[in-house]
Amino acid sequence: MVTAHRRTPLIDQIETLISKHTDRIPGFIDDDIKMLSVSQIECITVLDGKTYAIDSQNCRYRLKQRLYELEAELPPSFIRINKSTLANETALDRFAVTYAGSVDAVFKCGYREYVSRRCFAQIKRRLETK
Repeated sequence: MVTAHRRTPLIDQIETLISKHTDRIPGFIDDDIKMLSVSQIECITVLDGKTYAIDSQNCRYRLKQRLYELEAELPPSFIRINKSTLANETALDRFAVTYAGSVDAVFKCGYREYVSRRCFAQIKRRLETK
């Protein structure tokens, strides 16, 4: 941990550089803190106004950062699938069409989350270019 006597634009730049190169995020369960490896996180979602990371064991960890802050820090393998969820592209098992005609992202851990139409179009274009 580094402390500074006062905040300057240089300190803000250094903080941004350091935060963008992190491969671990602190996750909270009750009073315990676990350092989550970014590769273990299958998705990050907002539930009841709180941000959670869901890992490969389908465990939920409370995160202190907001979704937009995490989106800026995480590697490009994390894609937005709806207004309140980021998905780790490497952890996606499949996309499933529901009875109502919407599309769900199904993760390797078994967790399901709906995919918005706008995001699905972007994901489809992204997959087609690979």
